[in-house]
Amino acid sequence: MGCKNHRMDADPTKEPPSVTRNLILGAAAGIALGLGLAQLPEASALHAAASWVIGLLGSLFIAALKMVMVPLLFASVAGGIRALWAQRDSGRIWQTTLLFFAFTAAVAVTLGISAANLFQPGAGLPPDLLAGAAAAAAHQAPDAPGFLHKLMVESLQNPFRALTEAAVLPLIVAALLLGAAVGQQPQRFAGLGRLVDELLELSLLVVGWVMRFAPLGIGALLAKLAATATLAVFGALAEFAAVVLATTLLHGAVILPALVWLLARVPPWRYFAAIRLPMLTALATSSSAASLPVTLRCADRDLRIDPAVSRFVIPLGTTVNMDGTALYEAAAALFVAQLAGIDLSLSQQVLVALMAMLAAIGAPGIPSAGMVTMVMVLQAVGLPVEAIAILLPIDRLLDAVRTMVNVQGDLATSLVVQRLAGRAPPG
Repeated sequence: MGCKNHRMDADPTKEPPSVTRNLILGAAAGIALGLGLAQLPEASALHAAASWVIGLLGSLFIAALKMVMVPLLFASVAGGIRALWAQRDSGRIWQTTLLFFAFTAAVAVTLGISAANLFQPGAGLPPDLLAGAAAAAAHQAPDAPGFLHKLMVESLQNPFRALTEAAVLPLIVAALLLGAAVGQQPQRFAGLGRLVDELLELSLLVVGWVMRFAPLGIGALLAKLAATATLAVFGALAEFAAVVLATTLLHGAVILPALVWLLARVPPWRYFAAIRLPMLTALATSSSAASLPVTLRCADRDLRIDPAVSRFVIPLGTTVNMDGTALYEAAAALFVAQLAGIDLSLSQQVLVALMAMLAAIGAPGIPSAGMVTMVMVLQAVGLPVEAIAILLPIDRLLDAVRTMVNVQGDLATSLVVQRLAGRAPPG
């Protein structure tokens, strides 16, 4: 099946309860430390020493995220495209699945960007909150011809140079080409395919190590933020969380059920009654991969989807179909730009949309994976990666909700593909 080949004896999708508890404690301690630091005179030795330690820990955490982003993104995108290409002989099932994945992701990203532009939760704050961000973004902001050049020409640079420089767009293009080539001749390049799978497993293992350090890193970043930010920043963050929650739930409660009703002829009440268990599992675990067994059981027993469809669509969707993640990352990039006082051009917003969709493909189905792939979305338009700290206090709540919508999208796709591909449900 087209899913990640995680070894069962070291399942990276299972996050120990202590990790979540430590993340919450680290965030709370960081905010308290930052508020206390703000009361000290800036000229004092204690303020200088504490600021240096906090800056070092925060920088180490951001550097670790950037380090693991490159192999994780490359291996995950290459593996996902390889799985798609290897199933090209499935004809209408493969084509319909890919088109529906792309369509719902585009709808989700458009919804997220539109809501961020409409409500502008980060607008009106002091522009020095993210010092230097506006200049960096302006330096990287292309006009329409420059955008096309960046998209079509610069994306084809030397892949080894892209790996060393962490150039996101060329890196993704190289992963797409490698995945398609290996998927086209899987027997000939079986060793390379195994290497990609093992690189993904290795990257997920390192992500697990980074997440163990995350309470310190998150605490340090939040301490730095709390020491310099005002209550208006946290008010903007609450407004952003409300906007993202509302748009994510709109996508899951209205758009996806409407598509299922129109294209698969399944009424919303029957659809929601059947999928409630996978949705609750995803909400509780924040992991589409951990929810996979429950999701497959629901497809077979409750929705009566042809196993030839569900066994292909759902595991593949766990890797490449993440509407909630794409919506969140697109809206978050615009929120960060608003905080920095940056007016992203239309071409930059198109680039954000594309990067958010690709980041959703590259996001593993594990808790807080969006924190890693968010790096590439911000870097694509020159926004500061350090701005991730602003989003961390609300990430766990939003992660649970967007994971629920991700899983829902896999089941919706299975129903639509079954009908459009002419597959009758089992009798």
